[in-house]
Amino acid sequence: MMPDLSNLITAMVTPFDDDLEVDYDRLAELAQRLADAGSDLLVSGTTGESPTTSPEEKLEMFRVVRDAVGDDVAVMAGTGSNDTAKSVKLTRRASELDIDAILLVGPYYNKPSQEGLYRHFRACSEATDLPVVVYNVPGRTGKNIEAATVLRLAEDVDNIIGVKEASGDIAQIAAIRAGAPEGFRVWSGDDGMTLPILAVGGVGVISVAGHIAAEEIGEMIDCYHNGDVARAAQLHHRLTPLFEACFLPSGNPACVKRALEVCGFPVGGTRLPLVPAGDADTAKIREVCEELGYA
Repeated sequence: MMPDLSNLITAMVTPFDDDLEVDYDRLAELAQRLADAGSDLLVSGTTGESPTTSPEEKLEMFRVVRDAVGDDVAVMAGTGSNDTAKSVKLTRRASELDIDAILLVGPYYNKPSQEGLYRHFRACSEATDLPVVVYNVPGRTGKNIEAATVLRLAEDVDNIIGVKEASGDIAQIAAIRAGAPEGFRVWSGDDGMTLPILAVGGVGVISVAGHIAAEEIGEMIDCYHNGDVARAAQLHHRLTPLFEACFLPSGNPACVKRALEVCGFPVGGTRLPLVPAGDADTAKIREVCEELGYA
């Protein structure tokens, strides 16, 4: 039986070697490191540089991560793009592997209507029997997936079981939670919004900062769900500098890749058009990681 998706899922970076080829051995090591810290895994999300990795690389990454962590940790595969036909094809191929769920990002750049979004997610989800999580990140895609569209998908498509919400619109997120069918889940797509989203009924986060602080983020989520809101808030405030350091001007994943290097687990550079974190951002990342005791 496949493991259920947990409240903490880390959106993994993709390690590269000196030639910017995928370093599958390092990927396996990172997967085990995160699993040991209590996190489930998202492979080939935005943080994994999905726009610049090929379908063949993605499929091999899904295989490698599953082999590395065994069956006790849920592995989610990012198979979305702005081309529905290509997303359907990759979703089908990924579903033939031993993975547990699919993440589908909102189509970027081409800015479809809400009806277009609905049809895209429905078509992709009907290409698999696996659970599907929709990812709303309008700051990257240029198009918000409105609450009504998410709720329509939740009602009409049996295997769409949740949404990763990074709109920053707490009213929209609350509307999704208020109107969703029983069992439909909302994960924050922004570490800094995790606690507010928990407060309106979210379950947790699909995290970037989990690369560095998975255990503390997991504790924050558990404390909230167990009624210790004061401790959850304390952890949120402690970790806020790290959440912010992951999104300095150098961007994601350049900043979190630098943070991993600072913390003694280098994962290589980034593929163009992304470039590694600059000197000023590196200094800030180092300062934050040292203050938190991670470096």
